[in-house]
Amino acid sequence: MFKRQFSKSHISPNTCEMEDVNLVNARDTFQTLMEMSRLLNTGLDFETMTICVRLCEEGINPEALATIIKDLRREVSAMKKKESERSQEC
Repeated sequence: MFKRQFSKSHISPNTCEMEDVNLVNARDTFQTLMEMSRLLNTGLDFETMTICVRLCEEGINPEALATIIKDLRREVSAMKKKESERSQEC
């Protein structure tokens, strides 16, 4: 019936400590993902990796996402090749 309002003063120190631990764990996990990405030569930068992780967290199929990224890279490469060929003709 009545909703109790909690201010930050009602949050126990353990709750804040747990949030800090979760944040540190999330950062460590992301750094590990970035290192794996670098070792596998994916070419994904920090921003792109962040977007990919968020999409996966929202339920996007990782394999489908990887396929889309590969397709986009192929298209960009083909466009650059055509552009280069056109500039050499002139």
